[in-house]
Formats: sequence, C-alpha cells, structure tokens
Amino acid sequence: MKTEIEQKQKRMQIIVIGCGRLGSALAYRLFRAGHLVAVIDSSPTSFNNLPPDFTGRIHEGDALSQDVLVRAGIEQADALAAVTSSDAINAVVARVAREVYHVPNVVARNYDPRCRVLFEELDLQVISSTSWGAQRIEEMLYDSGIHTVFSAGNGEVEVYEFVIPERWEGKTLEELLPDEECLPISVTRAGRAMLPQSGLTIKGGDIIHVSATFNGSNCLRQKLLEQKE
Repeated sequence: MKTEIEQKQKRMQIIVIGCGRLGSALAYRLFRAGHLVAVIDSSPTSFNNLPPDFTGRIHEGDALSQDVLVRAGIEQADALAAVTSSDAINAVVARVAREVYHVPNVVARNYDPRCRVLFEELDLQVISSTSWGAQRIEEMLYDSGIHTVFSAGNGEVEVYEFVIPERWEGKTLEELLPDEECLPISVTRAGRAMLPQSGLTIKGGDIIHVSATFNGSNCLRQKLLEQKE
C-alpha cells in the first residue's frame, strides 16, 4: 500500500486549457489520479462537460490573459496541456507557459493537421489526434499480423510486434526486414528474449520487435504478404 508521503511526492499541479470533450476527459483523468487540476475555458457552459464529482478548480476566462493564467496557478504549475480547438491559442499558450513561466512539462494539441508546422517551428511537444487516429485506423485495416506496441511522438516512429510464420524459418532477419526505416530490437524464442545479432537465423514462432517508420512498416507488411502468395 502506498504511503501518504509517496502519494504526495507524485501529486502535481496541472493546468488544462480548454474544457471540451478532450479537455474535460483529460482533466477528470488527472483529477482521479490525485493531481491538483485547474481548468480554463472562455465558455462557462463548457464546464458542464466535467463529471459532477470533479472538484478541481475551474476558471472562466481568456487563456491568453496573464491574469487568468496566474489565477489558475501557472507560476507554480508542474505541467500544462493546451487542448482547445484553436491551434493558434494552443500554440501561443504553450509557448508562453514554457518560455515565460518555465512550466517543466507542456503539451499542445494540434487540431488541424495543416497547422502542424506551426507547432514544429515553435519546438513544442505536440499531439495531433487527427493524424494519429487516422494512422492507427489505417494500420488496423491491414490483416498482416503486425501490431503496434509503442508509439513515439505522433507515430513517426513506432515499435511493432509480429510472429515469424513457418514459411520464413531458416532465413535471416536481414532477408525479412526492409533495408531502410526498419530496425530489429529483439527476438523472443521459447519465452526468452535476445538481442538480434547479424546473420541470426529465425524460426517459425519467433516473436520479433522492430522499430520502424510508417513507410518501413508498410514495406515489412508487403514482404509478409508476398510470401503468402
């Protein structure tokens, strides 16, 4: 059982900018995890999205206002998430939080994928739910037996897991994996994991983990599909 000291050490002061469907869900998850949460939104009715048992602080006002940010506790905040439906507001608030108030952990939502470059130019930690969701759905539509187990950034590089089919037994990883954008991480055989060595002969049933870009994973899928034909 966690001690009271351990629980206090992990409690953070977090500000959520925007109380729409995403912001309210995020704020409630953080609140349920025991953090001190403050939510900012310019529309008073948006706070109706929060569940009745949410007892964090709510602040009606313009997130671009210094007074509103200070009232929400930005000077003591450990983290801030800017998740409104306005890319401009998210980018500006995230930049101010990081550069002016030196908030240690700042994440911004990218609502319109066409505005992604704005966040990249400002060097912000960004989550693009539209682009990420579209990529996840596309991957799930492929029937190739390759599954995503970890996603970095917005899916530019991911870790994939797949099982070596019997028809590939006796070949090497180098023969299976694409030359570019796909790197082996581990091979698990009979429940024991090992680092893949150059020239390693693979066996049917081996579980392979690879790090790859989306293009690299597509090339791997194509190789596996070609072997079925």
